[in-house]
Formats: sequence, structure tokens, C-alpha cells
Amino acid sequence: MKYILTLIRAQNLLMIVLSQALVQACLLAPGVEWQRLLDVRFWLLVLSTVCIAAAGYVINDYYDVKIDAINKPQRLLVGRLIRRRRAMFAHLILSGAGVLMGLVLSLPVALINLGAVLLLWGYSARLKKMLLVGNVTIALLSASMLLVVAVYGDKLNRITLGYALFAFLISLIREIIKDIEDMKGDASFECRTLPIVAGMRGAKLVLYPLVALFLAFVVVVVAHPASPVVFDGYMVLLVLLPSVWLLVKLVRADRKRDFTYLSNLNKLVMLAGILSMLLL
Repeated sequence: MKYILTLIRAQNLLMIVLSQALVQACLLAPGVEWQRLLDVRFWLLVLSTVCIAAAGYVINDYYDVKIDAINKPQRLLVGRLIRRRRAMFAHLILSGAGVLMGLVLSLPVALINLGAVLLLWGYSARLKKMLLVGNVTIALLSASMLLVVAVYGDKLNRITLGYALFAFLISLIREIIKDIEDMKGDASFECRTLPIVAGMRGAKLVLYPLVALFLAFVVVVVAHPASPVVFDGYMVLLVLLPSVWLLVKLVRADRKRDFTYLSNLNKLVMLAGILSMLLL
């Protein structure tokens, strides 16, 4: 059971559940309406998203056996503890279930789910090896995880779009950081990721304006006259300042463990941003 939970990245799946629950309860109507979480069909939407995300992690490990043997040998599961054929079967079942559940809810949700399945497959098989394409793909999928809730509720609004932009930017930054962290293994298998093409220094030169753009976005959100004071204080303390620290550490980073630290810090900023929905 432990291996299965590791394979499907159970912690990341819990983050998805939390994110979508907060969008449903906090962003689709004025104030916080926890009773919206009693909607059984909403939880079917969450389950469909979780299935597709889990399938994405499985297919990614399926294609990354050789690369992970170099980058993350201690976490290698597919091909060592789990047969590759079983991993592929699990991917197909989970992906199919996610799309079918989306179809039960609505055609737009089903199409979003199908698009996510195809992008995750393409990312694992090829896109992740291409310059910035894989990074942007994952960032778009992170944003769509929030937007699909609004599409399901037919209540797409500016606040939801703002959080989707937040998810896109912070995910894009993290994906590039992870590519720097995994340079050694990726270079051994002819990947064309940003740090391999431009070097660590070149990748950092791309990250600097991205982090600056993210910081500017947070400042604009905090400065908006309609945002509550408690929300503004929270964002400054738990999102803006840690992001500034991330930028400072990025300037100094030059070893794998430095980028591992930055990746983990990025995840904490993402979590803090998601929890800020409770204050709107």
C-alpha cells in the first residue's frame, strides 16, 4: 500500500482535493458557503480530477524509469517494485474512469478531463523533454484544476481566474526549478529542458523575471482596494515574503540540494496561496 501511495503521489492528490474544495466553497459565491461541499456531484468531479492526476503520475514514472534511476534512485518504483505492464494498466483504468466521470457531469467537464489525460500522456512521453513546452503544459494543467470547478458550477469569475493565474505562475517556476534539480539524469537521455539547453545560469536568468512577475502579481492583488485587510496581511506574510526569500536563495543556488530546497519552498508558497481562499 505504501508503494502505491508513493506512486500516485498521495500528498499531491490531497492538495488537489483541498484546492478544489476551497474553490467550490469560497470562490463561486460571496462569502464562504460550506454547504456547497454537500453536493455529491461536486465530489464526483473531485474524484475524476484525482483519478486523472494519479494516472498522470503513474504514466510519468512509466516513461521515466531510466531517468529516475539516475535522478531519484531511492524513489524508483516502476520497473523495480511495480511491473511496467501493471503500471500502464493502472494508468489506462484511472484515465478512463476520470473521463467517464466527467462525462456524467457535463460535456465541458469531460472535454477538459480528456484534454488533461492527453496532455499528461504527451508530457510524459515527449513534451517534458522539449524546451519549456513541458513546463508550460504542467502549469496549464495546474490552472485547469481550479478552473474546471468553476466550469462545472457555471460560475467562472475574476477571482477564480486570478487563482488560476497564481497556480500557473507558481507551477511554472517550480517546474523549471525541478528541471535544474534533475539536470544530470535528463542530460543522459537527450532531454532538451531549459537548464540543459541554456545551462544553470541561463535557466536562472529565465526564472528571475518569472519570479518578479509572480511577486508583482501578488503585490497587485494585495493592493486591490476590495481585498480584506486580513487577506492582505496573510498574503504579505505567507506568500509575498517567502517568495522574496525564494528569489534571494535562487540567486545563491548552485547545487542540487539548493534547488531541492527551492522546490519545497515553492510548494509551501503554493499551499499558502490556496489556503488564502478562506479569507476572501
